[in-house]
Amino acid sequence: MLDLFQLVNHFIGGNIMALKLRSPMPDLNGATEWLNGSEVNKEDLVGNKPTLFHFWSVSCGLCKEAMPNINEFRDKYKDKLNVIAIHMPRSEKDTDVEQIKQVAAEHGITQVIAVDNQHKITDSFENEYVPAYYVFDADGQLRHFQAGGSGMKMLTKRVNRVLGIKEE
Repeated sequence: MLDLFQLVNHFIGGNIMALKLRSPMPDLNGATEWLNGSEVNKEDLVGNKPTLFHFWSVSCGLCKEAMPNINEFRDKYKDKLNVIAIHMPRSEKDTDVEQIKQVAAEHGITQVIAVDNQHKITDSFENEYVPAYYVFDADGQLRHFQAGGSGMKMLTKRVNRVLGIKEE
């Protein structure tokens, strides 16, 4: 979870998030394994529809708390939004694929999951946090990033904006 100093540093131009807004979607190469479906690559996503990537870990309580919200995005916008889970282990213990499958099932993660045990995808996103959320438009440009356990209203607002849905 980001502390106040990190958030302020992020918003005033610190280097917490190296992937800048409007950056192109990184490649999705290097997953240890793909769960809940076959391998997804950038070419499958760009030019199709907007994409929400959520980075999570089995040892992250905040990630588990946020899963119902992510699952709601997945279900509510299934025809308009790609939702891709990236499992980013925080320790050696988090690399157990059977445990990842079990936690995913317990929390209703039915979307495709890239198990990133070697942090290759994590590094391509220059991501350091779980939970972390990246929203890309249909053209594959980064439109929103946030990390930490709060801010679902902001994430909802950004997803709606990229989908062209007017706020009520």
